[in-house]
Amino acid sequence: MPSFPPTFADEIIALPAHAQFEAFLDEHRAALNACLDGLTEEQARRSLVASRTTLLGLVKHATFVEKVWFDEAVTGRSRAEIGIPETSEESFVLDDDDTIASAQRAYREACEASRRATSSLGLDDILRGHWRGPLPLRWVYLHVLRELAQHCGHADILREQLLDR
Repeated sequence: MPSFPPTFADEIIALPAHAQFEAFLDEHRAALNACLDGLTEEQARRSLVASRTTLLGLVKHATFVEKVWFDEAVTGRSRAEIGIPETSEESFVLDDDDTIASAQRAYREACEASRRATSSLGLDDILRGHWRGPLPLRWVYLHVLRELAQHCGHADILREQLLDR
């Protein structure tokens, strides 16, 4: 019998759209954060592709994504105020003090902050803080979900290469 993701559950299907978005986001957030589980620090940092993409870098980048879309876009605070890089590409750069534990903790904290930031918003509420201009929360949820899904796929492939499966 096939194994279905948690979002296939009847109780998720019956929820209002906002809660469904949150459930799908949380499912992908957890999967991406778990891509580092069971790896050594060297494996998490190992570069297997021509870009800066590493498993540790993917989780670090996902923290950036959460802060761009659920802090910057919601609050209008600048990236400098938030303490994140100016560009997406820079968010993949690993510092000497980046570890599996620190990246996973930072990502969990960013996700919790994202949930708090959107808890009182409706799907049609307009977020005005992003450089692209006003965007409905519904679009932001879909965009972040798309990005997380892509990165989960990247992580699956990188783990497969690392673990030689």
